[in-house]
Amino acid sequence: MSLIETRKLTKRYPGVVALDAVDFDLAEGEVHVLFGENGAGKSTLISMLAGAKAPTSGDILLNGQPVAFASVADAQAKGIYTVFQEFSLIPTLTVAQNIFLGWEPCRGPFVDHRAMRRRAAGMLGELGFDIDPNAVVAGLSRAQQQMVEITKAFHGDLKVLILDEPTASLTDREVDHLFKFVLSLKRRGIGIVYISHRIQEFIRIADRITVLRDGAKVGTVPMADTDDAALVEMMTGRAIDEIYPRIDAAPGAEVLKVEGLRSKGLHSASFTLRAGEVLGVAGLVGSGKSRLFRTIMGLLPRHGGRVELLGNDISDASTAQIITSGLYYLSPDRKAEGLDLAKTSNDNLGLNLVMGDKLGKGGWFVNWGAVRRETQAISDHVELQPSYRTKPVSQLSGGNQQKVLFGKCFGQNAEVYIFDEPTVGVDMGTRSALYLLIKELAEAGKAVVVISSDLPEVLNLANRILVMAQGRLSAELTGADMTEEQVLRFFFDESGAVV
Repeated sequence: MSLIETRKLTKRYPGVVALDAVDFDLAEGEVHVLFGENGAGKSTLISMLAGAKAPTSGDILLNGQPVAFASVADAQAKGIYTVFQEFSLIPTLTVAQNIFLGWEPCRGPFVDHRAMRRRAAGMLGELGFDIDPNAVVAGLSRAQQQMVEITKAFHGDLKVLILDEPTASLTDREVDHLFKFVLSLKRRGIGIVYISHRIQEFIRIADRITVLRDGAKVGTVPMADTDDAALVEMMTGRAIDEIYPRIDAAPGAEVLKVEGLRSKGLHSASFTLRAGEVLGVAGLVGSGKSRLFRTIMGLLPRHGGRVELLGNDISDASTAQIITSGLYYLSPDRKAEGLDLAKTSNDNLGLNLVMGDKLGKGGWFVNWGAVRRETQAISDHVELQPSYRTKPVSQLSGGNQQKVLFGKCFGQNAEVYIFDEPTVGVDMGTRSALYLLIKELAEAGKAVVVISSDLPEVLNLANRILVMAQGRLSAELTGADMTEEQVLRFFFDESGAVV
């Protein structure tokens, strides 16, 4: 008998079927992955399992018995807890206060803070989380906040834990810790529903995988009987070799030259970049691959070395001057650095057009008609649906937010485009569209840098690969040396070898 099961679960909105008669089941002690593109129905399904939404039709069964959740709290009381991408923690409260929010132990009419701290420490210790219960949540790393969020699930008799993109912002070490914890939950008989776009994680953690597409179930397969290529084809309807485009661009003249660049945690990096080239930059989280290019952009202080763009020294230029001179940087954190979430996609693109001077200032006045026309053209170009263009960016999916972020680069007259983790948290279909934009830039003679923790992405897009390890350029790979084995070989090598 399944721990939790859905039968023909359906959710309709006016004019839209978000989930169409989906059957899903989870066994005790199982990690069952939900896989699919943005808009496939994953979030809709888990929102109903979590009690956040009610189904239009269909059934949810818990331990074989039909159940209807009146609220998230009702689902939690029945043993189902969800850790969403956006945590429900209150940043100004302590760890203990967040864990016991709504469950506060009392002594008479007053909250017993000493007992709350003691019990919170016990819960954290039992789960293997080394976190001070007196620490304020705002001062914790994202991984630690996730641990606090998970700890909240253990007030009652936890049966099902739903994890929504749990590794999206974690380092490799933090991911290892999370996976060890998940395996410990499996041994306790807890069922885990796991949602992720990181297909390379599945072999480490999944027992079964259910693929959704356009709100419908494509199929459920045991992890032992499938592979990445089969899953991608189930998800997108296309073979994996159709995801990565062939880029027909021959590297031309040198546009960027970096010599002996140093910063905190960055040791004497030197390389060049040519027009029409796609340069891949690979390395573990914390290797310095982002730090290198944030230093080039003036976002981090430079301690030494030289940067030349088109033969001009920009080493001491401000970030604004560097952008104006022809460097575009796409941040890996679209919410904190890349987009104004309160504004619409049209507003975000329009602002970049004005600031990037693509249309010309025309004195003190802005030709807003031209801005609107160009904004519409860019939105069409990145395949952003018209209905999304006037919505606040905060209301768009991660994939559509990333399309807006990519669209902003077309508002700049840049010669070098630096894309830092360009597809983080983005489904394979959207990735394919973004890869075509990278192809277009390179074939137009622009120099492109792709910094990525996704090794297949780097291997399939780049003409040349730089590998970073512990703040140093450990290798430069070209031609036949651009293999997964060679890249991994230099992940832990800081000798600065060049192959």
